[in-house]
Amino acid sequence: MSILVKELYDTPKRYFTIGEVANMFGVSQSLIRFWEGEFPSLKPSKNRKGDRLFTIKNIDQLRTIFHLVKEKGYTLEGARTEISSKKGKEDKKLNIIGELKKTKDLLLKLSEEF
Repeated sequence: MSILVKELYDTPKRYFTIGEVANMFGVSQSLIRFWEGEFPSLKPSKNRKGDRLFTIKNIDQLRTIFHLVKEKGYTLEGARTEISSKKGKEDKKLNIIGELKKTKDLLLKLSEEF
């Protein structure tokens, strides 16, 4: 997954287009739209033209879906069940992993300086 948690939270942007989100995950825009229909909790805002506008919360939801479906190999039904039964446990786990990666990057950078 090409999305970096640190970069996402450091950006001043509040909304991201579907193209930007698709690039973050390395998937097609049509897959993002498909997942929107399959996962009721994923509801990005839409502007007057009907373009989807994703918030950081929406991107976190997509990160969980991506992790379960693409990385762990869950079926869509299995991912829906997992998301509803865990209610945030997977999100917390992914956030911890992101923080650990950020710490690792910082430590590697410091070790290169010395």
